[in-house]
Amino acid sequence: MNDNAEYLIETKNDLGMRLDLQNADLQNANLQNANLQNANLQNANLCYADLQNADLQNANLQNANLQNANLQNADLCYADLQNSNLRYADLQNANLRNADLCYADLQNSNLSYADLRYADLRYADLCYADLRYADLQNINFTNTLFR
Repeated sequence: MNDNAEYLIETKNDLGMRLDLQNADLQNANLQNANLQNANLQNANLCYADLQNADLQNANLQNANLQNANLQNADLCYADLQNSNLRYADLQNANLRNADLCYADLQNSNLSYADLRYADLRYADLCYADLRYADLQNINFTNTLFR
């Protein structure tokens, strides 16, 4: 991803527009502190992307590849992460309140200190995920896999 694309992300959302990055290849992108609120990132490749402190509230991340992504301190409140790949993702201290993580693959992810209150984790795979000190109040764990 080049500097122009990062500038576009910042300016488009500053104008209050819904950013459409559906199917975008953002592998290894530096999106620290990016405003991606309400963005459409469905099917986007964010593998190894740095989204530390990014604002992803209400973002559509269905079927997104976030494997090995850095999402430390990211705000994913009300984000749609259905069927997303979050294997080995770092979600330490992330805000995932009311996030939809149905069928998400969170194997080996770091969710320590994350706020998962009211998140929907039905059919999600949390095998070997680090949930130490995470806030797990009122979560739907129906058919969730643990090891």
